[in-house]
Amino acid sequence: MDQDVLIIGGGVIGLSIARELHKSGVRRITLVEKGQCGTEASWAAAGMLGPQAEANESGPFFELCCSSRDLYPDLAAELLNETGVDIELDRSGTLYLAFTDDDVAELRERFEWQRKAGLAVEHLSAADIRKLEPLVSHDIRVGLFFPHDWQVENRNLLVALRRYAELNAVEIRENTKIERLLVENGRVAGAETDAGRITADRTVLATGAWTSLIKLGPTDLPFEVKPVRGQMIAFRNAKRLFQRVIYSRRGYIVPRNDGRILAGSTTENVGFDRLVTAEASIMLRELASEISPGIGKLKIADQWAGLRPQTFDGLPIIGAIDGLDDLFIATAHYRNGILLAPITAKLAADKMIRGDDSEQLRIFGPDRFDLLSKAIGN
Repeated sequence: MDQDVLIIGGGVIGLSIARELHKSGVRRITLVEKGQCGTEASWAAAGMLGPQAEANESGPFFELCCSSRDLYPDLAAELLNETGVDIELDRSGTLYLAFTDDDVAELRERFEWQRKAGLAVEHLSAADIRKLEPLVSHDIRVGLFFPHDWQVENRNLLVALRRYAELNAVEIRENTKIERLLVENGRVAGAETDAGRITADRTVLATGAWTSLIKLGPTDLPFEVKPVRGQMIAFRNAKRLFQRVIYSRRGYIVPRNDGRILAGSTTENVGFDRLVTAEASIMLRELASEISPGIGKLKIADQWAGLRPQTFDGLPIIGAIDGLDDLFIATAHYRNGILLAPITAKLAADKMIRGDDSEQLRIFGPDRFDLLSKAIGN
């Protein structure tokens, strides 16, 4: 075999798995990326680590997200030590604001179930919120504060993960297109690329929105991942105006240390179109202005779009296909690639190196689509 492990996909998921495998003792790792590593959805993300702010109920996915968020303090410290890159883990917490009667009702329900579950959450009055963030709108009614929902500078995270790979002799092949996975005698033996074959003992498929374009031998993969465009804008100020990530039901703002304020985001089913639009810019400015009217007076410094990978059930695919050896799939993280990268890497290493089968791999594995298909009679 040419390699111990072939990783297809150079976003935050693929790079995180490469690091975790290397730390687990794997040495011959090749990572293949169709373009430049870390320049797709991972780069376009906002870096929010907010499972509690976004959850209306508990369940396996919520628990997966919280488990991954809780890995970030150690990850940030380790990466700084390993690479010298500060991923700017900001543990100031997250606010969620209510402006309407419907907002108030939703936040009350979220507060009640999370409080009963023993999670860290605080119900705040409008006056309390303005003490924390003086520049928020005076139209707020109430809000929630999630002290354990954080943010990370996702672009620094990508730089750190790539630097780890480079420092530790992980081979990175960019601008290399995968034609198909090589299937031999019931196992995946690597991949055919536009530059030739790469064979490996084990293969990881971490190709995000492009997953369904890759053939499994002569056939399609047994599930579909589609791209969903998300557009964002960024304002810039000379100093940081907000201390926390701030949500409303219609959008969010994410303050950065350098004075930027990210505002997002759209959800658009437009295929692989990554164009940014004037309509999105106007809408996102309005959403940000609802949270803080003063933001609307700032100049938009940047606008970009990313393609989020989504399955029809909205959940990630993490695991193996039953009956097909030596292939691990880690894709379709949709809006949670940055959040779920640490736990996905851990699950991959546990399965590939130690042979551990967890309940999470069963729940989020690709075989669930066959079960769903049978359940609905297809």
